[in-house]
Amino acid sequence: MGVSIRTELVPGDLGEIVRLHGVLYEKEYGLDNTFEAYVAGPLSEFVILPMEGQRIWVVKDCGGVAGCIAIVRNSEGVAQLRWFILTPETRGKGLGKRLMKEAVNFSREFGYKRIILWTFSELETAIALYKRWGFLKTEEKAHHVWGRDLIEEKYELEL
Repeated sequence: MGVSIRTELVPGDLGEIVRLHGVLYEKEYGLDNTFEAYVAGPLSEFVILPMEGQRIWVVKDCGGVAGCIAIVRNSEGVAQLRWFILTPETRGKGLGKRLMKEAVNFSREFGYKRIILWTFSELETAIALYKRWGFLKTEEKAHHVWGRDLIEEKYELEL
């Protein structure tokens, strides 16, 4: 079974997405379990309170969740890109570019004027992808979060 992408969540997806964030970010960046909770809260709201203008793309590989990306409503005319993640096994195959294309196109088609996202400075590969899509860094703040001292960065793309 190869890699597939779908826009509908099925039972088990939410837990797998949260777990994937927790496990990968601990392994790759040393974040603690509060990061997993940070993902779980808003993702649960996304599922419980669906809204027009929001979508998630779930990457499946060998039957399990291997990544995702989502667009959620941030404010009037502003979308937020969230939960962008790919397993190490699925990276480098063009999936990140494909997911970004889907997310940006969806945002344009829905009529959003801007997309924002928050990341942290160590996510260099993701940041390079955001910049290739035209995102510009508009804010940064250093603080202690998820068990570490990090520099969070905000990026914005005018549509």
